Amino acid sequence: MAGAASALTKRKKLGYAFGIATESLLYNMYYTYFLTFLVQIVHIKPNIAGIVIFISIAWDAVTDPILGNISDRPGADKRKLMLKSILPLAICFIIAWSGIGNTLFGDGQALKMIFYTVVSMLIWLFYTMYTIPYYSVVAELTEDYDERTEIRGVSSFINAFCIGLGNILPALVGIGFITYIHVAGAISILAVVAGLVCVLSLKGVYQVKAAKDGETAPKGLGVGATLRSFGEIAKLKPVKYFLLFVFFFLAGSSMIQSNLSYMVVNCINMDYNSGIAIVIGVLVVTMAVTVPVVTKISEKTDRRTACLIFISIAAAGMAIMKLVGLDAEVGGFKIMVVLAPFALGVGLSTFWTVFYSMSYDIVELDEFVNGKNGERRESIITSFPQLIQKFGSATGILAQGLILGAYGYNTTAESGADAATFVRPSAHIVNGMENVSTIIPAVILGISVLFLVLYPVTRKTYNALTSQLKNKRAGLDYSTDGIAKLVK
Repeated sequence: MAGAASALTKRKKLGYAFGIATESLLYNMYYTYFLTFLVQIVHIKPNIAGIVIFISIAWDAVTDPILGNISDRPGADKRKLMLKSILPLAICFIIAWSGIGNTLFGDGQALKMIFYTVVSMLIWLFYTMYTIPYYSVVAELTEDYDERTEIRGVSSFINAFCIGLGNILPALVGIGFITYIHVAGAISILAVVAGLVCVLSLKGVYQVKAAKDGETAPKGLGVGATLRSFGEIAKLKPVKYFLLFVFFFLAGSSMIQSNLSYMVVNCINMDYNSGIAIVIGVLVVTMAVTVPVVTKISEKTDRRTACLIFISIAAAGMAIMKLVGLDAEVGGFKIMVVLAPFALGVGLSTFWTVFYSMSYDIVELDEFVNGKNGERRESIITSFPQLIQKFGSATGILAQGLILGAYGYNTTAESGADAATFVRPSAHIVNGMENVSTIIPAVILGISVLFLVLYPVTRKTYNALTSQLKNKRAGLDYSTDGIAKLVK
C-alpha cells in the first residue's frame, strides 16, 4: 500500500475522480426520470412503476456484497472488473430508455413490468461491477484521514456537474427531435469515456492483492463467506448506526429526486422545461459550492460534524417549505424553484462527499478487531453500506410511487401524456406530491441525523485507532485506549 500511495499524484487523483461520471450520469438520469418515463411514456401505473424500480435496485443491493467478495479475493484485479463492465452497462442503459416495451407489449402492464424489471436488473448488475471496485480501491491507496476526504471531495465536486448533466440533458426531451433514447445514448458515451480515463489513471498506483503463503483464492460466488463477513462486520459497534444513517438519508433524498418533475409542474406551478432547468441549475450550483465547504469543515473538524451540520440544514429547509407552500411567490417569482433544489443540493453534496470516506474508516476498525494476519476487506466493507444505500434508495422511490397511487394519481395511454406535458391533477393529489417533496422526506432525514449523532467514529477516535493498529501490525503491544467506543 505504501508504494501505491507514494505514486498517488494529483493527476492520478483527478483521473480517478473522473470515474464518478460513469456511475453518476446514469444513476441520476435513472433516479430522477425513470419512474416518470415508465408512467408518462410507457404508461405503467405509478404503483407498478415503483415496484419495477424497487425490485431492480433491491437486486442491485444483493449483488453488491457478492461483487465485493469477488473483488477482495487474492489476484482479483479491480481495474479489469471495472473495464469489463463499462460497455455492457452503457448498452443496457440505452435499451432501458428505448421505449421498446410499448412496441412489444402495447397496453400489457404485466409484460411491460417484467421487461423493464429485467433490463433494469442488468443495468444495476453492471453498475455494481463497476462501482464496488471503483469506490473500494481508495481504501487500498491511502489510509490518511484527510487524503481520503480530499479524494472524495474532488470526486464529489465533479459529481455535482455529473448530477447536472444527468438531470438537465433528460429535461431536453420533447424539444425538437430529442427523445429519451437520444439522451441515454449521449450519457452512455460520456460514461464510457470517463470510465476508461479512470481505469487508466489507476495504472501504477493500484496493486492487485497477492495471496499470502498458503492462501488460495476461493471459487464460486462465495455467498456463504460474504454472509459470514457481513455478520462479523455488523457486530462492530459503529456499523449499525452508520448503516441506519445511510438507509434513512437515501430513502428521503431519493423520494424527493424521483418526484422533481411532478414538484415543478404541479406543486410549484411552472412550465416543465423552464422550471426543471432552473431546479437542476440551482441543484448543481449548490452542490458545487457546498462540496468544498463540507470538505474544508471535515478537515478542520471531522466528517461526522460536517454531515450533522449540513444534513440538519437540509431537513429543516424541507420542513419549512411545507409550512410556506411550494407555490409561494415573492414579487411574482416562484421562490421554491430555487429553495427546494437548494435544500436537496445541500443534503446530497454533503452525503456524497463524506459517505465513502466514512465507510473506509470501518476497514481499519474491522482489521483491528477481526483481521487475522493483516486481513483487510475493503470491497466487502464498501459494499455493505452500498447494499443499505440501494435498499434506502429503492424504498424512497417505491414509497413515492405508492404515495402518488394512494392519492389517486394515474396516467393511461389514452391521456397522451408525455414527459413534457403533464395532465393537471386534483388539489388532493397535488397535496400528496407536495408532501413527497417536503415534510415526509424532512422527517426521514431527521431520523438519519439522529443515527449519525450516535455514530462514534470521529477524527480523534480514528487517529487513535490507526495508532493502535500500527502497533498491532508491527507485533508490538496495543490496547483499546481512546477507542473503547468503537470496539465495545
